[in-house]
Amino acid sequence: MRLAELSRRSGVPTATIKYYLREGLLPPGQRVTATQSAYDESHLQRLRLVRALIQVGRVPIASAREVLTALEDESLDHNSRLGTAVWALPHGPESTEDDAAADAARRTVDELLARLDWARAQEYGRDSPAHRMLVTAVATLGRLGYPCAVEDLLPYARTGRQLAESDLDLIERYASPEEQLEAAVALTVLYEPVLLSLRRIAQAEESGRRFDPRGAPE
Repeated sequence: MRLAELSRRSGVPTATIKYYLREGLLPPGQRVTATQSAYDESHLQRLRLVRALIQVGRVPIASAREVLTALEDESLDHNSRLGTAVWALPHGPESTEDDAAADAARRTVDELLARLDWARAQEYGRDSPAHRMLVTAVATLGRLGYPCAVEDLLPYARTGRQLAESDLDLIERYASPEEQLEAAVALTVLYEPVLLSLRRIAQAEESGRRFDPRGAPE
């Protein structure tokens, strides 16, 4: 297919496709004339992944290039490729404070992961952006005097494990590794507001069950 058809089928403007080509996010097509190239289904699939990274995941161009490089690295297994894609996504704020609360939060997170027997999470440790984000959150809870002991965090972690199983079940519906990478990025981003919304709806339901003097609605 020519560039115009690639644009039509992907929904990506030709100017954007040319930009992705210049930045190395999309491999060049097969040259057919001095000024035109032909593209195939692999280019269409790559565009879907690039859009998932940049437009859905808000991943910077440089980080998106790292993900795409990992995708093409045959020395990496599928788990490593998925991890690279998800790690590249923007995470929450990470504190630069290094006080007693931060030290306590690191110890709490280390103990939590040990209690859960999450060996991979312990191995990656502070190299993981999610790990650093968790430490920041626990440290903030500690500074403000809210519950953040291991026992307080365990129910959330166990729920997180169940959610992760659901995530991977969804991702495995896609046949090819490229489609699974795209889904890992898109679903991680798009399901986060779903989780937040459901949590707040569930809180309202539970609050009504516990505290509403009128009882359950008829």
